[in-house]
Amino acid sequence: MDFALNDEQKMMIDTVRRFIAEELRPLEDALETQGGLDRAQAQAIHDKARALGLYALNMPADLGGAGLSHLDRILCEEQFGHTSDYLIRRAFGNVYEPLLHCQGEQVARWLQPAVNGTRTCAIAITEPGAGSDAAGIQTHAKKTEAGWVLNGSKHFISDGEWSDFFLVSARTGDKEISMFMVDKGLPGFTVGKDQKMMGIRGTPHLELFFDDVPLEPLALLGEQGQGFKLAMGALNVVRLAQVGARAVGKATHVCELMLDYASERQQFKTRIGDFQMVQQMLADSVIEINAARWMVYQAAWMLDQGMDAREQIAMVKVHAAETLGRVVDRAVQVFGGMGFCKELPIERYYRDARIYRIFDGTSEIHRGVIAKSALKKGAALFDVHR
Repeated sequence: MDFALNDEQKMMIDTVRRFIAEELRPLEDALETQGGLDRAQAQAIHDKARALGLYALNMPADLGGAGLSHLDRILCEEQFGHTSDYLIRRAFGNVYEPLLHCQGEQVARWLQPAVNGTRTCAIAITEPGAGSDAAGIQTHAKKTEAGWVLNGSKHFISDGEWSDFFLVSARTGDKEISMFMVDKGLPGFTVGKDQKMMGIRGTPHLELFFDDVPLEPLALLGEQGQGFKLAMGALNVVRLAQVGARAVGKATHVCELMLDYASERQQFKTRIGDFQMVQQMLADSVIEINAARWMVYQAAWMLDQGMDAREQIAMVKVHAAETLGRVVDRAVQVFGGMGFCKELPIERYYRDARIYRIFDGTSEIHRGVIAKSALKKGAALFDVHR
């Protein structure tokens, strides 16, 4: 296997890294104190990213996206982890893969505007009684002569405030789930409160309520009964790119800050980086980050080869998320009192990291998936030479 990056990949990474350093990172402190940016600021970074071809990186080139391979996208997503979730969404977009199932009029109405960045989309799967159990949703859609009628509720819908439409999973039968494109503002569609979070400030997480919402036939995405498959496909990509790769990027950024501080901070007339117990924290962080990075790259490579990477992605979700948690915890310890102080971003990174072990399937759920596969497949699950 050749792990070397080509010149085009290096240039791509450098462009993303420079954009984040120059355009996004200067906004992080204001975002944290204000809880968001005004519309003009958000639109400005959106426009700049689009001008550089950094919007909708996961979408095909013939639709106006970047048309990147899975691995190339992962390389960019890792860099995204060096900044805040809210700024990532505003600058680089969040166009979900199920939209690629749009056909006919759906393309011009929902898919193309999402890729162009003129309309923003959020995916709405989670409900109060259905978190990791995505199949346990109670929201339902009943077929009528005019199309469908949607009833139910969702919560923790990321970026709901900014979104123009939603990909909503709903039951269309006792054992059948479908997915619908639901425009904000339809009769009976109410946006509830923003459920404030411990971390990832600025990104809204809204409640959605559907009370006899009329949907035209065109709102059905893909085929009836295909919704669970579409949702799981979307979540797998999210787990690899937006959780795994970004967790690696965020852990890398925190580790860089920790290394710099350990090199400069002195106690007992000695830099703390020379203390063996601090060195162990630094070494463990570097080892775990590199291990997580190669797990992410392997899973992306498998997808590019057309291989089934679901189990590898589950491993990535657990290891990358928990690596991030351990790295930021060590960073707080290395920075000491300043790591707990809001004057530095370390405490923010500590809060932001905690959700990675929960969203898009908890670590416990994924460990269960991995264990069941291991019991069934044995060494074939983790030995690439079998």
